[in-house]
Amino acid sequence: MPCSSLSSSSGCDNKNINNEKKKNDGSSLRDFKLNESTFLASLMPKKEIGVDRFLDAHPDYDGRGALIAIFDSGVDPAADGLQITSDGKPKILDVIDCTGSGDIDTSKVVKADADGCICGASGVSLVINTSWKNPSGEWHVGYKLVYELFTEDLTSRLKKERKKKWDEKNQEEIARAVKQLDDFDQKHIKAEDVKLKRAREDLQNRLDLLRRQSESYDDKGPVIDAIVWHDGEVWRVALDTQSLEDDPDCGKLANFVPLTNYRIERKYGVFSKLDACTFVVNVYNDGNVLSIVTDCSPHATHVAGIAAAFHPKEPLLNGVAPGAQLISCKIGDSRLGSMETGTGLIRALIAAVEHKCDLINMSYGEATLLPDYGRFVELVNEVVNKHRLIFVSSAGNSGPGLSTVGAPGGTSSSIIGVGAYVSPAMAAGAHCVVEPPSEGLEYTWSSRGPTADGDLGVCVSAPGGAVAPVPTWTLQRRMLMNGTSMASPSACGGTALLISAMKAEGIPVSPYSVRKALENTSIPIGHLPEDKLSTGQGLMQVDKAFEYIQKCQNIPCVWYQIKINQSGKTSPSSRGIYLREPSACRQSTEWTVQVDPKFHEDASNFEELIPFEECIELHSTEETVVKAPDYLLLTHNGRTFNIVVDPSNLCDGLHYYEVYGIDCKAPWRGPLFRIPITITKAKGLTNQPPQISFSNMLFHPGHIERRYIEVPHGASWAEATMKTSGFDTARRFFVDAVQICPLQRPLKWENVVTFPSPAAKSFAFRVVSGQTLELVIAQFWSSGIGSHETASVDFEVVFHGIKVNQEEVILDGSEAPVRIDAETLLVSEELAPVAILNKIRVPYRPIDSKIIALSTDRDKLPSGKQILALTLTYKVKLEDGAQVKPHIPLLNDRIYDTKFESQFYMISDSNKRIYSCGDVYPSSSNLPKGEYNLQLYLRHDNVQILEKMRHLVLFIERNLEEKDVVRLSFFSQPDGPLVGNGSFKSSLLVPGMKEGLYLGPPQKEKLPKNSPQGSVLVGAISYGKLSFADHGENKNPEKHPASCRISFVVPPNKVDEEKGKSSSSSSKKTVSERLKEEVRDAKIKVLGSLKQETDEECLEWKELATSLKSEYPKYTPLLAKILEGLVSRSNIKDKIRHDEEVIDAANEVIDSIDREELAKFFALKNDPEDEDAENVRKKFESTRDQLAEALYQKGLALAEIESLKDVDEPLALAATEGAKKDVDNKHHPDLFEENFQELKKWVDVKSSKYGILLVTRERRSKGLGQR
Repeated sequence: MPCSSLSSSSGCDNKNINNEKKKNDGSSLRDFKLNESTFLASLMPKKEIGVDRFLDAHPDYDGRGALIAIFDSGVDPAADGLQITSDGKPKILDVIDCTGSGDIDTSKVVKADADGCICGASGVSLVINTSWKNPSGEWHVGYKLVYELFTEDLTSRLKKERKKKWDEKNQEEIARAVKQLDDFDQKHIKAEDVKLKRAREDLQNRLDLLRRQSESYDDKGPVIDAIVWHDGEVWRVALDTQSLEDDPDCGKLANFVPLTNYRIERKYGVFSKLDACTFVVNVYNDGNVLSIVTDCSPHATHVAGIAAAFHPKEPLLNGVAPGAQLISCKIGDSRLGSMETGTGLIRALIAAVEHKCDLINMSYGEATLLPDYGRFVELVNEVVNKHRLIFVSSAGNSGPGLSTVGAPGGTSSSIIGVGAYVSPAMAAGAHCVVEPPSEGLEYTWSSRGPTADGDLGVCVSAPGGAVAPVPTWTLQRRMLMNGTSMASPSACGGTALLISAMKAEGIPVSPYSVRKALENTSIPIGHLPEDKLSTGQGLMQVDKAFEYIQKCQNIPCVWYQIKINQSGKTSPSSRGIYLREPSACRQSTEWTVQVDPKFHEDASNFEELIPFEECIELHSTEETVVKAPDYLLLTHNGRTFNIVVDPSNLCDGLHYYEVYGIDCKAPWRGPLFRIPITITKAKGLTNQPPQISFSNMLFHPGHIERRYIEVPHGASWAEATMKTSGFDTARRFFVDAVQICPLQRPLKWENVVTFPSPAAKSFAFRVVSGQTLELVIAQFWSSGIGSHETASVDFEVVFHGIKVNQEEVILDGSEAPVRIDAETLLVSEELAPVAILNKIRVPYRPIDSKIIALSTDRDKLPSGKQILALTLTYKVKLEDGAQVKPHIPLLNDRIYDTKFESQFYMISDSNKRIYSCGDVYPSSSNLPKGEYNLQLYLRHDNVQILEKMRHLVLFIERNLEEKDVVRLSFFSQPDGPLVGNGSFKSSLLVPGMKEGLYLGPPQKEKLPKNSPQGSVLVGAISYGKLSFADHGENKNPEKHPASCRISFVVPPNKVDEEKGKSSSSSSKKTVSERLKEEVRDAKIKVLGSLKQETDEECLEWKELATSLKSEYPKYTPLLAKILEGLVSRSNIKDKIRHDEEVIDAANEVIDSIDREELAKFFALKNDPEDEDAENVRKKFESTRDQLAEALYQKGLALAEIESLKDVDEPLALAATEGAKKDVDNKHHPDLFEENFQELKKWVDVKSSKYGILLVTRERRSKGLGQR
């Protein structure tokens, strides 16, 4: 997700800055004042990183010649400051939607009629501009719901404005209808005549309908039609946006100025004046795919503005590198809000290499369980090492706890991870605080290192807030955002200045040399060694970095790869030493360090590799703790050496050290490599009860207190109390508790708590016994500014725990209970177990799988490998409406730390309406009753990996309604669940004494309906009580911080139940009768399986259908299957004749059903516990669904016939004579409306399933009203 916030109040950690920092960045005294120029400069901070000094010395090295790829949510090319560079070149060279969220299928090809009109993909007639060149005469057509292209904020604004206009018109119509009804009543005081009664009833119905419309208003958004054609030179695109405009003369297709791929002409469009949303287009796959590119949030435009905006009239608001050019690679998917996808990330890398970019900025990231690992990281390594791109990324906004850096920016060796810094000028100007801090500091929320494998995590820091350009649809030129998302483009822009200078002076550009220059010339933030875990090497300085590069231009470009193993162990290897757990801090350990010089792939063996030899002097920042050899002779093949770390004599708390290597012949180069060593010495607890207090901790704005506690063995949760005192204005604190467990994301509990006045607050959070717990309390960087009173905090933590013999409980579906042994190792605890099952997961295997090679337009890797896609199709049937969520255990919750390239799913109904889509973080969506297709798309360049996933199991998770939630019982005896006695409620656990209890499986009658064999009921189980929770919270195990997962596998039904499932009446049938039914159903199944793609296949299908109809006349399931076959037919030559066949088939279904009997059944209430009654209900529901489908398809066919017959109304309706309806004069009944009214009797026509028919009716009634 984007690493930023729109909030104007941001946070940081209060650090002291050395004298050199005070001299160079202007962050000086508390009493400094802003004037207009310094205020404007603070809105786009550049002085802090030495940009002003660099550009004063080198005004032409302002980014010219540097090309930056912005991996983000999509840049608006119309935004302020993003049109041209400082030397007059186009600012944005390309705008690409790498996610596919704006793709439109334009594979359908049509030709214009004699009048120059074509039928658009939405069904409307479109007039072609006669001046458009199209030698082939072929027009590719497609359509898009425009809200799918807009952000949630923009859609919300448009809906409000459109609703306001709609309400005005609707109120006018209501007033008119009221007046007409009133006039009628005055004119006809006693309407006895049948015609008058009917007329009054029509007027009343019209008024009622208008009022209901106001209540049920649902704006799905306008539809835009798109056409694509080749003008002999390039692909051209035009849009029809009339549905967006109030003026009927605006937005017409013929008036659209055609666009082509943005990189060719660099032109963009705007949908309408109302939305003010900019878009660009790109055409792929020979005109069969049109990509309409819009941004999915203001984030990317803001990021691009920080890096490179150019304001010739407002130079103080320029970005860091106003001469740099950009390409926009949209990795945030509009369908997912703005979440990045694997597809977007990989396509963005492909585009960056294709455009020969110099830099990549990516202000996105997620937590990860494995640092420096995964498919995306592998491709980034290739891009950096082979193609020499410099990759800059945000470290994350999950601080202030340690080990909170996100992927990829804070966890990947090839990427420069950037932390967020705030200066006094930024605080006073951009954030408008009443009194800025005396010195610059890291924002409170900026993520901290080290990574789980000991790497520093943050490389450098840069200003993490700015007032920068935003998209035009926001209806403002610029806004304030803050986050490491803003720090990253600041650093990237500064690096672009270095690239500009290096190119101008003929210095070879290498990510290795640039990174080394940035790190070795940064100004430290803070005095303490451990401050590096927050700020990296410090605040980057562009001018100093360029001086360093100039000095080093003749030195080989080398990256020193570090791999560390604890002596005696071959795995896992790490990039630093991280001694966090208590056992690791009690004695000395020896470590083997492998240093491997890495050259770029094009390095010469004779000129670079063989001659490489460096004499390295090794230094330890604290030799009493870390001992290392004095010297190392390093050649191209690398070298190992050992170091010894002895933390045994250290005091409790955080300690940070480094071993670094200096070139003996050129010590001015600074450290060539660094080995970070982080030690967290935890305080052990020996008192009973196990608790610890931290008293009188004093806080001022930005101050952070870290405490490290060895969680006692047997603890599973902690209860904490925070008391504040001694302050006047409100105080805001971040409270984090962090633990690191192998192969897991950091176990992090966090709370942002505000104290309007001195008070006490309590918290509870999960802990892992025996592991080190970091407790972090930080006063928000801007909280309390202006007050001279210091807040005092007392913090007490009490540990609790009930240890059980199995953390995750699995009930296997048998009648046997599960035995649970519980004990407490700390203090006496009340054992009060609670368990519920509140979700069901139903497993599915794919019914179809396809592997295809994707187009070379945007899915061919820089290595030349073609990306392949596996599409898996799952059939999902919901007997009732429900909130569902796909669950893929193999793939979910991992986007960067996975070897799989990409995953994406879409859920659609039989009408191909998409209800939901998602990726690695599936979301819940409400689906009405019905059948759905779930398509899962997986991408990789290795076909063997995809082949292994052809039968991937997917679960559909459904939340149970409150009445269906299963509450499990506990027993003190193993026979309790069957016998019904020995119920277990609670008992007092005493340390040293175990207690056994039994968890009974759910009773069969309490299982939720629609829980098939093999499905899994899941929920939570807890064992203890929170001391400060209310009664309701203790009854809900999910609210307990130490709750565990529980699951129940639904067993097979009893054999006699399976046999008797059809109905009790089936058991009364003879063997001969049952055999005939089986044969009949088999024949119908064969009919449904036949294809109808060719004329021969259609004829074969028709012959079998006719034969079966004569054999089984009036059998509704057969007639419904015939109708289904007709509707599914493609490549229809005579549409009117086909529609007539559909109407005939629908009528046969309708006539075969006793609608009176059906209505009587649904008028009665049935007992859901009666299995026979339940089977009868299902049979009648199936019949009702078949009737509704027949009426629905008949309505669509009638409407299509009317639209296809461009004749008078009587003739249009006469076309249905072949459909067995008597239509012989102009006073015929309205067949469509009669059919629609009949459908309304059986279903809710406002359901999305019947949306097309409902819209058709509204359009039709509007058209008829105009005649």
